[in-house]
Amino acid sequence: MSAAPPLLSVIIVAYRSRDELPACLGSLPRELLGRSVEVCVVNNSPGDGVAAWIAGAFPGVKFLESGANLGFGRANNAGFRATSGECVLFLNPDTVGNAAALEHCVRRVLAEPEIGLISPRLVQADGTLDAACRRSIPTLWDGFCRASGLAAAFPNSARFAGYNLTHLPVGGTYEVGAINGAFMLGRRAVLDEVAGGAGAVFDENFFMYGDDLDLCIRVARSGQRVVYDGRVSLTHLKGLSVAKDYDRMATVIFDANRDVYLKHFGRSAFARWKWRTAFGLWKRVALWRARQRGHRQVRPV
Repeated sequence: MSAAPPLLSVIIVAYRSRDELPACLGSLPRELLGRSVEVCVVNNSPGDGVAAWIAGAFPGVKFLESGANLGFGRANNAGFRATSGECVLFLNPDTVGNAAALEHCVRRVLAEPEIGLISPRLVQADGTLDAACRRSIPTLWDGFCRASGLAAAFPNSARFAGYNLTHLPVGGTYEVGAINGAFMLGRRAVLDEVAGGAGAVFDENFFMYGDDLDLCIRVARSGQRVVYDGRVSLTHLKGLSVAKDYDRMATVIFDANRDVYLKHFGRSAFARWKWRTAFGLWKRVALWRARQRGHRQVRPV
């Protein structure tokens, strides 16, 4: 009789992540609800010594050497095809998890089949909320409010703060437009359906950034819910690598999310012009405001 598949497969895409992986891997349980947890690391920076280190420090972890930097989505897809858990968690290496949060999220997706993706509250190293863990699919008005500073000036207003949903309780749970690619958990059956049976959960046309937003839109369009649950939390050491070159990374992020909008909402020539113009303006304003206040953390759409 064959053994039951793991309850949960945790897929971690690593890129020069040797310093972050010990805390991340060490925080993951090997069992949940009486069933095994499978952990798979896909390494996008071959030759960095991570393979030998994982073999010695975490021999139970499945390791895939990509041979090149495949990008976030393609590497996650490789991990998805190489694992078999009933539930799947796409997890960033700069997170520090805990069994309570994982168990809570797994229980919810198993008990509520209408949930396609779920994220807990992600807390940054300084204790502040990672705003990208609960987002809307921004309208032009939402983008204007954020770029102009109205969202920051009136964070408790549904009219002005629709972008990052700061008017909603941090410790609550509710449906959102998108969650952060740092933590995306769902049932394999749902993700298989969204992928069309080919194992391409993430659109590989997006090399880095935008892929999490794209997946959330596709999950919602399949009839599933994207849910934020702030009753449990884990740590996301966000911005440690991208902060070194803010202008370049901000440009990559805004351009990637522009391409997501063109894919899903750019059917007409006018719509394509509208979103190209909007994202261009949002990017320029974001860069200008960041320079004015000396801010160096990229905030994805």
